Amino acid sequence: MPDPVDLGIVTSIARPGGNITGFTHFELAFGGKWFEALKEIAPRMHRVVVISSADHPALPGFSRAITAAAAAFGIEVTSAGIGNASELEHVVDDFAPGQNGGLILLPSSIGPRYRDLIIALAARHHLPAIYPFRYFPEHGGLCSYGIDTKDLYRRAASYVDRILKGEKPADLPVQAPTKFELVINLKTAKAFGLAVPPSLLVRADEVIE
Repeated sequence: MPDPVDLGIVTSIARPGGNITGFTHFELAFGGKWFEALKEIAPRMHRVVVISSADHPALPGFSRAITAAAAAFGIEVTSAGIGNASELEHVVDDFAPGQNGGLILLPSSIGPRYRDLIIALAARHHLPAIYPFRYFPEHGGLCSYGIDTKDLYRRAASYVDRILKGEKPADLPVQAPTKFELVINLKTAKAFGLAVPPSLLVRADEVIE
């Protein structure tokens, strides 16, 4: 979740209250990073379809952030809440024929559930796409920008230890991710006819060739 206060899960970041604390997976500001990376890879892109699970509680917040970021880049946004594989295929197949399009996959349950289908649809249409987790480019997707999940799990273990030793969740602040990673699949970029600029490659945490 990007903002547990906005979702009503905790009363504040510093003092969550109740019996819940933990670590957020994403920040709403990621929208700008996703647009920036896609624009560098596909500079002519001027329209994007943003895909998420239809029932994701953070979708309204992400939509606001995405819309604001898109305006800064002069990009037209189409948002699509997906419930099943058929809807996913219909949305991408309907969007893709237009010129200079791109795809942003928000973090939600449809990512792991339909990973291979999403990657295949982007490949079918040569649609530049950015994903929230590194396992997408590892399996043939173009690129990803998101948290370092291994670091988050290590940090979460420290909270488990503190709670087991008697500290109250209400007194442990909700923490945001601190390590992020950009992964680019250069083989996929070449298959799409895209030239990834060296300036982006040097910023990548991993380049898959």
